[in-house]
Amino acid sequence: MKLATLCYLRRDGQTLMLHRNRKENDMHLGKWNGLGGKLQPGETPEECARREIREESGFEVGLLRYKGFIVFPAFDGIEDWYVFVFTAEEITGEMIDSPEGQLAWIEEDKVFDLPLWDGDYIFMKWLQKPELFSARFIYDKQKLVDYQVLFY
Repeated sequence: MKLATLCYLRRDGQTLMLHRNRKENDMHLGKWNGLGGKLQPGETPEECARREIREESGFEVGLLRYKGFIVFPAFDGIEDWYVFVFTAEEITGEMIDSPEGQLAWIEEDKVFDLPLWDGDYIFMKWLQKPELFSARFIYDKQKLVDYQVLFY
């Protein structure tokens, strides 16, 4: 089981997206994602999100807004991934050349034109809702085959 975070930075009608195009054997290669990664031992999801944002973009964030939780059973074909999802709008610092890929501020109405994971086209719309979500996205060979969600 892997514990991870995913965070979407937003400002001025744009979302910061990361085009995963730098690492060989990256299961996300070619996809656009938010920022995030695996929790380190003893780290809270918020600490992980802040660290990953800093490492992947150079930015520091103020308030993190917890939006929901997603389970991806055997997402990598081996382990279940449990992901805490956040948004952030209070952003400071200077953007770096990310070791993970190309960073770009994308207009909100263009985000869904990018090559995303199939489930991202679904749950990213929930980030606008005031309710929290708890979801499961089931993939088989990198294709979405089913999902369930509860809103609170």
